Amino acid sequence: QVQLVESGGGLVQAGGSLRLSCAASGRIFSRYVMGWFRQVPGKEREFVSGIDRSGDSTDYAESVKGRFTISRDNAKNTTSLQMNSLKPEDTAVYYCAANFGNTMVLRTPNRYDYWGQGTQVTVSS
Repeated sequence: QVQLVESGGGLVQAGGSLRLSCAASGRIFSRYVMGWFRQVPGKEREFVSGIDRSGDSTDYAESVKGRFTISRDNAKNTTSLQMNSLKPEDTAVYYCAANFGNTMVLRTPNRYDYWGQGTQVTVSS
């Protein structure tokens, strides 16, 4: 089992940047595919970005491609999401998620086994 704790959310103006971090407990972090999702009230949770176990393969939603960068440090049990050129439509609660057992990045929320509590990102216009 793994516990995930996100940090780094906040309020930023459009065009600004934020860096989200997700710290994972446990000693087998390198065996988890990691993902970032976001959700706004009244809408389904949507895939933002994912990274495979080694960090060699990444995936991004079209809406964030070229602006967001996902990374992981298996030695520190962390994954991060660097968000640049933020837009008001990026406003959401952002969640970190972990999948145990797969080797490829997953875009479907229900394929993930563990979730963090979420961190609010608000982008003002």
